[in-house]
Amino acid sequence: MASINLVKGQKIDLTKGNTGLTKVIVGLGWDPVQTKGFFGMKKAPNIDCDASALLLNDFDKLAKDNQLVCFHNKTSPCGSVIHSGDNLTGDGDGDDEQIYVDLAKVPSDVHKVLVVVNIYDCENRKQDFGMIQSAYIRIMDGNSSNELIKFNLSDNYSGLTALVCGELYRNGSEWKFAAIGEGTHAPHINLLANRYK
Repeated sequence: MASINLVKGQKIDLTKGNTGLTKVIVGLGWDPVQTKGFFGMKKAPNIDCDASALLLNDFDKLAKDNQLVCFHNKTSPCGSVIHSGDNLTGDGDGDDEQIYVDLAKVPSDVHKVLVVVNIYDCENRKQDFGMIQSAYIRIMDGNSSNELIKFNLSDNYSGLTALVCGELYRNGSEWKFAAIGEGTHAPHINLLANRYK
């Protein structure tokens, strides 16, 4: 199956028609914007973006208080969502951070897995998503690593410190993905998570 490029607001079936797809990898990538200086391109500042997953119930609330998977809590209590670890700079090709989701193990009280990105210590460092380019979220088959879906986050997010990228959500017995791409203000992942309590 060829990868499908989504646009903001688009929803797509993940498991329907993909028999046997029970594990997915959510990959997120970004690059710091390079700026022009007197002697050519200046090195971009290190921007520490942190990907996180919130396990929400069907009321869009955290199913339980500890259902936030991020750099300081890498595995959900049920073991269905696992964070790959923290990338401090965003340098290099490919995914900067990944979140592994075992759809078959997601507890029945979890209706969706919301994927968000924050900029670490953004207030002290005076950083926002206007300093990021080439950001994307993609979904891969957890067994083959084949890319199924990609959503390029191409809006202007200047002045914003958090991105709600997309969500995996239940649709009856199947799972779907929605491309969201909304920017917001949340200088720390815990502050963003508090909105879902």
